[in-house]
Amino acid sequence: MVGNNAQVTTADLAEPSTVPRAHTVPATTGTESLLAEVLASVVHVEHIPLDSHFFDDLSADSMLMARFCARVRKRDDLPTVSMKDIYRYPTIRSLAAAFDAPAPAPAVPDVVVPAESAPPEPAAEGSTARYVLCGALQLLLFLGYAYVTALVLALGYGWIAAGSGLLDGYVRTVLFGGAVFVGMCVLPILAKWLLIGRWKPQKIRIWSLAYVRFWLVRTLIQLNPLVLFAGSPLYVLYLKALGAHIGRRVAFLSKHVPVCTDLLTVGDATVIRKDAFLTCYRAEGGWIHTGPVTLGKDVYLSENTVLDIDVSMGDGAQLGHASSLYAGQSVPAGERWHGTPAQPTDTDYRRVGPARCSTASRVSYSLVQLLTALLVYVPLALSGADLLVTQVPQLDSLLTAEPLTFTSWVFYRDALAASFVLFFGSLILGLLFVTTVPRLLNLFLRPDKVYALYGFHYSVHRAIARLTNSKFFMRLAGDSSLVVHYLRAIGYDLAGVEQTGSNFGTDVKHENPYLSTVGTGTMVADGLSVINADYSSTSFRVTRVTIGPHNFLGNQVAYPAGGRTGDNCLLATKVMVPVDGEVREGVGLLGSPSFEIPRSVERDATFDHLRNGAELRRQLARKNRHNAVTLASFLFARWIHLFGVLLLAAAAAGLYASVGALAFAAATVLTLAFTLGFTAVAERAAIRFRPQSPRFCSIYHPHFWQHERFWKHQAMELRLLNGTPFKGLFWRLLGVRLGRRLFDDGARLPERTLVTIGDDCTLNINSVIQCHSQEDGTFKSDRSTLGNGCTLGTGTLVHYGVTVGDGAVLGPDSFLMKGEEVPPHARWGGNPAHEM
Repeated sequence: MVGNNAQVTTADLAEPSTVPRAHTVPATTGTESLLAEVLASVVHVEHIPLDSHFFDDLSADSMLMARFCARVRKRDDLPTVSMKDIYRYPTIRSLAAAFDAPAPAPAVPDVVVPAESAPPEPAAEGSTARYVLCGALQLLLFLGYAYVTALVLALGYGWIAAGSGLLDGYVRTVLFGGAVFVGMCVLPILAKWLLIGRWKPQKIRIWSLAYVRFWLVRTLIQLNPLVLFAGSPLYVLYLKALGAHIGRRVAFLSKHVPVCTDLLTVGDATVIRKDAFLTCYRAEGGWIHTGPVTLGKDVYLSENTVLDIDVSMGDGAQLGHASSLYAGQSVPAGERWHGTPAQPTDTDYRRVGPARCSTASRVSYSLVQLLTALLVYVPLALSGADLLVTQVPQLDSLLTAEPLTFTSWVFYRDALAASFVLFFGSLILGLLFVTTVPRLLNLFLRPDKVYALYGFHYSVHRAIARLTNSKFFMRLAGDSSLVVHYLRAIGYDLAGVEQTGSNFGTDVKHENPYLSTVGTGTMVADGLSVINADYSSTSFRVTRVTIGPHNFLGNQVAYPAGGRTGDNCLLATKVMVPVDGEVREGVGLLGSPSFEIPRSVERDATFDHLRNGAELRRQLARKNRHNAVTLASFLFARWIHLFGVLLLAAAAAGLYASVGALAFAAATVLTLAFTLGFTAVAERAAIRFRPQSPRFCSIYHPHFWQHERFWKHQAMELRLLNGTPFKGLFWRLLGVRLGRRLFDDGARLPERTLVTIGDDCTLNINSVIQCHSQEDGTFKSDRSTLGNGCTLGTGTLVHYGVTVGDGAVLGPDSFLMKGEEVPPHARWGGNPAHEM
């Protein structure tokens, strides 16, 4: 990148002697002269031809042009320029003309400006005493919950063990397991009504006693086992029990549970796709804001969408995938909107017609799910440990050990052997299961045939999606040559694939792998979601998704069936893939709604000579050897982690006779602490206990391989830490340069040691600070900095090389591009992000 930490000089962009002068025409306006002057200072050249294309002629890239935009914004004598303006007007002359021309006054604006475009309100004053007290109360609540859970399980297991015979033991297991299951389902509902009552629009100061109640209810709601029934009528009943106003025949497929449910209204026959966020609250500037979300009848909310508070959609309205509604936005009845923030469109996102789906089928489907859970899954979970003990002798001797045996090496030998059998045995059996059983189930589904919801075919469809979306196996295989073989094994069509060693990242999901095709030469970063299914409130169908050859897909791309992209496309991070119009080929797409950008720039072609012929084979062999060591170290670390967990379980079993349920409660707490500590040490060891450095290199350079090893060993992030002071301690442990009193509601920071966060910052759920980018065979990373009091909205992604000023706010679902500089106390939003 171009800057102090770069490994590329300005000569790689354009020397003064090589800048094309054939198009040199004297400036005719003051704006042209001033813009040319600023760009010349950024590129470090003497003169910028007014008609030279920023990317084609000057060999600039988005990082460089983001810095140009930042410098323009600092000048009072020039208009504000965004990256979207740069791509739309890619010469100095066209850019100046766009701002010098008088703005037309359209009868209807293209983009409805959301109500939150006003400057951010002052943040709540931080208090370390309140911060510490809140953390202490949260810890006490967790310890109390762990003890009560251990006491109940210990008593229940003793009662089950007292049974005589197989049938009696099974009946006792079902009765006790059913009681525990019902208790876990009912407790969050009772807690909500007792501690909160009815949610109403309000502000809750973060770290206050009122916030502790909010946090406790939110955590219990999100951890309720009924969340696993998303996509079922049982899930809708759960939301209704929490106070949500939901009509009939609603298909609610998202596992992101609404928290302030009394503020949620959903009309009849509405469809809410997976990965949609409508929590009815947001955090900003030290406050929790709760507000209504209203969806009318027959609304269609697509995948990867975010709804802020105080939004509504009228009857029959649609919101396209990778889109969001900002506070104050309202989609009129019957209209279709898309984008971030959303704007009107003619695109129809409803792709499947209705089918006959009776009340009887909904009831029977729910009953079968419930009975299967109570009669099969719960007994298996409770009796699984006992079965393992009887079948694995080492476990039997381990868990029945007397206290004195903890000093014997035989005890640790048995624990090591038991953990080896459990871990690698489960690994082999699990791999066999996910590569065979779903393939057999898929024989019952026919592509493009419309099936009714909540029938046999729907059950098969959901089972295939659950079984083949294994996060562990994708983490194991991703970012290596192994991932191609794994995805083929679970059903992907990768015919004629060109092996690069980095064809896919570690996070790829789908709804049906047997209808997923990726063309030759295509590379995919993390976060790809293949949308193989279309839904109505009564029906679904599975459809093949084809991603063309020689594409590159950035992070967090949701690719729908019918995506209108073909050969040789760059799909940028968080892009909204178009589903109408002509097939795009040989171009890049950026933003939501998407617009065309150059497929690549000269800088990204620096390492193309390594991607062909004998040199590719040589470098790929070296990368494969390094990745093999990485995979072995990952498996070894997970095995040792299981070994440690078994030691804690054995210690609890040995101490149970003397201290009772307290032994298992302590083991639970220590297991969580051990998991965090051990995986954190493994992550830091992967980078040799040193902070990472900004990079610009090929994917065939050892620097990138080391980064892949770091990704593989990243520490486990426990959801229990979200919204607590302990999340800040966790980030510090991993190397984040962190200020005081961070509020993190579920953010991700892939490159921890490249991130700097100031005091009193607020990170909403699913926000990301990503300090790297991979484009084709080139890897780039740099530092990103958030000043004091910053807020990142739900689903927002901040790229590398970014500086966000004190008190600035980024709206939900935004994409802040690499190299951007957000001024202090500004409010930005959109994809790509710009000043609101």
